[in-house]
Amino acid sequence: MSNFIKTLLYIIVAILFTLIVIFCYFFVGKARVHKNITWGVDFSQSQAEYLKLNWKEVYLSIVSDLNVKNIKLHTNWSWVEGIKDDFYFEDIDWQIKKAKENNVKIIYVLGLKTGRWPECHAPNWLQNLSVEDQQLELLKYIEKVVLRYKNSNTIAYWQVENEPLFKFGECPSWYYQSDDFLKKEVDLVKSLDPSGKIIISDSGEQSMWFNAAKIGDIVGVTTYRNVWIHITNTFGFSTSFPLKPIFYARKAEIIKKIYNKNVIGIELQAEPWMSKPLMKASVEEHLKSMNLEKFKSNVEFAKKTGFDTFYFWGVEWWYWLKNVKNDPSIWEEAKQLFKN
Repeated sequence: MSNFIKTLLYIIVAILFTLIVIFCYFFVGKARVHKNITWGVDFSQSQAEYLKLNWKEVYLSIVSDLNVKNIKLHTNWSWVEGIKDDFYFEDIDWQIKKAKENNVKIIYVLGLKTGRWPECHAPNWLQNLSVEDQQLELLKYIEKVVLRYKNSNTIAYWQVENEPLFKFGECPSWYYQSDDFLKKEVDLVKSLDPSGKIIISDSGEQSMWFNAAKIGDIVGVTTYRNVWIHITNTFGFSTSFPLKPIFYARKAEIIKKIYNKNVIGIELQAEPWMSKPLMKASVEEHLKSMNLEKFKSNVEFAKKTGFDTFYFWGVEWWYWLKNVKNDPSIWEEAKQLFKN
C-alpha cells in the first residue's frame, strides 16, 4: 500500500471519527430540566388586530386570566412613526401601564425588524430616502423609544431587532449586508441606558448563535419544530426539524463557555404555520398544524432543552381559538403553566 493511500485512509478515518464525535455531542444525551421554568408570551398588537380581535381585551386577558408575568412586546415602527417626526406612543404606553399594574416584566423589541410578517416594519415615508438617511432615521426612532421608557422598572430587557442575523422577511436590501449597523444600534441603546440588558435573537435551528452572543448580553433563540417551506408562492411542503432537545442544550453550553452569555427561548412555537395566512385557512387546517397535543409536545420538548426561560409564540391565536371558535383547550392548558 502506497504512502498516499495510507495517508488518504488516515484522513478518511479522522474525518469519520470527528463526524461521529460531533454527532454524539449534539444528538446524544439529556440536559438537566429546571424545576422552575419562567414562562412568558410574545404579544403583538398588530397580530391581534389581524385576527379581528379587540387587542386591549386580548392583552388584559393575558395578564389577568392567564396570569402571565413576562411579556415580549413586539412594536412596529410604521405604527409609532407613520408620519415622520410625529410619534404615537399611546397604545404602547397603555400596554406598559397595564403591565406595571399587574407586576408584569417586559422585553421590549425595538428597531426595524420586530416580528410578524413582513418582519421589517418600515414607515412608508422611509422608502425614498438614501440608505444612510434610512439608518439615521432608525437610530433617531430607537433613541426616542429608549429615552421614553428607560426609567420604567417594567422594562426588564431591550431586544434590539428580531432575528436580525437570520435572513427572513421583507426587509431593505441593506439590512443583512453586515453586522456593523446592528452593533451601532446596540451601542446606541447602551449609551442611552447603560444599566439595561440587551437581547439579540437568532434562529434556534439554523444558526450556531455566535454572532448574536458577540453582540448582545443575552442570546434569545427560537424553537420551531414544524415549519412550512415555500418553494414558490403557490407551492411548498410541511416538514419537521430532525433535532432533539440536547441540540439546543449543547449549543447553549458552547455559548456559555466561549462568551459567558446565557441563552433563553424567546419564541416557542405555539400557533399554526401553514401554506396560507391564518385568516385564509379553516380552523380544521389550523388544528392540523397546531393543536393541544402538539402544544403539550412542544412544552415537553422545551423543558428538555435545559433552558430556564421560554416565551410562547401564538398567544393571540389561543385567544382567537377560545373566543371565536369556542375551543379553549390550549388557553386552559397554558394557564396551568403560568400558575406555577
